[in-house]
Amino acid sequence: MWFDPMCPWAWITSRWLLEVEQVRDVDVRFHVMSLSVLNEGRDVPERYQQMLESGWGPVRVCIAVEQQHGPDAVRALYTAMGTRIHLGKEELGRELFAAALTDAGLDPELAEAAESTAYDEALRASHEAGMRPVGADVGTPVVHAPGPDGDPVAFFGPVVTPRPKGEAAGRLWDGVLLVAGTPGFYELKRFRQAAPTFE
Repeated sequence: MWFDPMCPWAWITSRWLLEVEQVRDVDVRFHVMSLSVLNEGRDVPERYQQMLESGWGPVRVCIAVEQQHGPDAVRALYTAMGTRIHLGKEELGRELFAAALTDAGLDPELAEAAESTAYDEALRASHEAGMRPVGADVGTPVVHAPGPDGDPVAFFGPVVTPRPKGEAAGRLWDGVLLVAGTPGFYELKRFRQAAPTFE
């Protein structure tokens, strides 16, 4: 799954995938995409633009961790960071990043990466790897998975709230793979009637 730590919908999907791991033969790996990179050069509302400007920090910290400690560390950091952002409603910034790094058993000094462009090339490469198969007209979450013939399939979503748990999580996974693995299938969507629920 490709995520931006700021996106509440990606956070819910990530917690659903961890439920899926418990009931299906699935190994979830987390990778970084960036809403800030995705929206570069786009005409977006000023409020959203301000959010995108603050969005560089968390993804840079995640990429720094991936580069120095690998994907398992990214998984732990995403859980720590997302818990603080989405459940704790903490303000983005060095204090949050350092605390999340500490929660994940990592060096809090890596929070300095938030203000550095040193990892931007790796960030853009990770973003591109996640988004290339689905196109630039979607955001996060993006999931890559093995299709019915073993070839990979990639898709945006699912966007769901609250996350299904237990066998219900597994059934949603089965259905998502079914439609994503169907040649020529592109979209299934309905009006979103609820705000993100982090149960």
